Amino acid sequence: MVYTVNLGLVPYTRALELQQILHQKRVAGDIPDVLLLLEHPPVITVGKSGKDQNILFPEVVLQQNGITVEHINRGGDVTFHGPGQLVGYPIFHILSHSKGVKDFVFRMEEVFIHLLAKYYQIQSRRDVAYTGVWVDDSKITAMGFEIRKYVSMHGFAFNVTTDLTQFRWINPCGIIGKGVTSLAKLTGKPLSMNTVIDEVTASFQTVFSVEMKIIPPAQLFSMVGIKQP
Repeated sequence: MVYTVNLGLVPYTRALELQQILHQKRVAGDIPDVLLLLEHPPVITVGKSGKDQNILFPEVVLQQNGITVEHINRGGDVTFHGPGQLVGYPIFHILSHSKGVKDFVFRMEEVFIHLLAKYYQIQSRRDVAYTGVWVDDSKITAMGFEIRKYVSMHGFAFNVTTDLTQFRWINPCGIIGKGVTSLAKLTGKPLSMNTVIDEVTASFQTVFSVEMKIIPPAQLFSMVGIKQP
């Protein structure tokens, strides 16, 4: 059983605090696995292997454009989050769903390969050199995890209706010579985030062979004993 929660638009630091609380409780066995689904206001995050030179503008310029910068403990380099991008934070005990870290990441990628093929007839792929999901030479889903005591946090960023011009601020994931794309760009159609969330949830259920139980945010916050923002 995985509890799935749609939190809507959440500031990055608030979501990080929630992840940390959930991680501690999942390690202790106090809660089941949880998948947080949400969007962030514009923010650039830098992973443990990230290089600040992959941020292409001074921080003061970013701030003037309403973009914050956060250095965090996930794997990977630099990425951008913003409205229209579905961000997912799986707080999973990975050995309940996979053989180990590599298999866990492989399955996470498979969720989006499956989703794109089933619902949109889009063929996507992995790249042997870079984590995530790609359509041709453009990344549509970025991934970066932190796994401690076999429990994951951080996760994926799936470009649904993301404003792709925002990626001009960075070298996405530290990769030069490849692009980024979105579901909206590939389909050329209006998209509902709620519909995409349903598709992501169903694809998780298929790929991980697990029941996904959707719960309201209030139930999650009550479960972990904190006030809902």
